[in-house]
Amino acid sequence: MNVAGDLLSEAERIAEVAADQGIDLLVVGAMALAAHHYVRSTGDVDLAGNVDLPQLRSLAETLKTLGYRVELREPDAQDPLGGVLDIHSPSGLVQIISFADRFPAVIHDALREARLVLHPKSRLRILPLPHLVVLKLYAGGFKSKADIVEVLSRNPDVNLNEVAALCDQYRIRGFEEIRKELNA
Repeated sequence: MNVAGDLLSEAERIAEVAADQGIDLLVVGAMALAAHHYVRSTGDVDLAGNVDLPQLRSLAETLKTLGYRVELREPDAQDPLGGVLDIHSPSGLVQIISFADRFPAVIHDALREARLVLHPKSRLRILPLPHLVVLKLYAGGFKSKADIVEVLSRNPDVNLNEVAALCDQYRIRGFEEIRKELNA
């Protein structure tokens, strides 16, 4: 049994269900890092989109009817996310993270620019590297910053000026500190 492959298949199935409801999702998190040459262990697949609460609730109900165990975590006023769906399957956990009403522009733009897919027949696109950096900085914390340093060091051809410009465009701070660490 290929648990990682099974989990990716589940993520694709879940993304298809979401697409049937008009919800576009991108691969983020550790799977996106791996697609950009930085592999670290993970036990789940993270998907992101601009999904408002009524859509999240509807998607949760649809997934429950398909046999998934689903938990919806609705945001409070201070939550940096617009809600999270935890979808449990025999293969593992798939999370759908919503940035609706919190940081929708980065997802909207990433959906437009994403070209890399999980595999040639997949509809699941990978968050572009500059947008991944932006979301990691938005998430904050030591682990996110360490992920940025590692993924950028494994992608020496990335244009750091473009990444910095994207951070500036979204008013995300902290990239210059990371850039200094990369040059150290």
